[in-house]
Amino acid sequence: MRSNAFARTLVSVTAAVGIAVGSMAGASAGFAASRPAVRPAASAQDASILAVNNLGLSSQQAMNVQCFLTQDPADYTDAIDGQLGPNSWKAMQRWLAEYWNYPRNQIDGIVGSNTIKALQRMLAFGWGYTGGIDGDAGPGTRAAFKRFANDMSGFYPC
Repeated sequence: MRSNAFARTLVSVTAAVGIAVGSMAGASAGFAASRPAVRPAASAQDASILAVNNLGLSSQQAMNVQCFLTQDPADYTDAIDGQLGPNSWKAMQRWLAEYWNYPRNQIDGIVGSNTIKALQRMLAFGWGYTGGIDGDAGPGTRAAFKRFANDMSGFYPC
């Protein structure tokens, strides 16, 4: 009788362990199935496209700005391709640092609020920007930047 009780206990424990393991496996599979799909990593080409920030300029207008930026102190030396990427913006930041109070220690090619504020100061001087110096590249900033870009057409040949 004792061996019968032992056998039943052993079967019961084994069954309980099996149920527990099966439940955990099912929970893991269910949890994995409920996860959203993982997005593929961005390629270098995607990253370069994301790094371009023309602030509403056409490619031709952006090329006008790049031609302007070839002058000292901006010293832009990359392609005149109509894509204002990090190197174009670094050149713009160098120019803004020289004349429009952009912090020299923040020349990074990123179009952040300090870049926009310095750009707004410049655009308020001669390209009809009348909004606040707030670091927001809203419609007024974009329209004045287009006027600047158009004025650079032919003025600074590449």
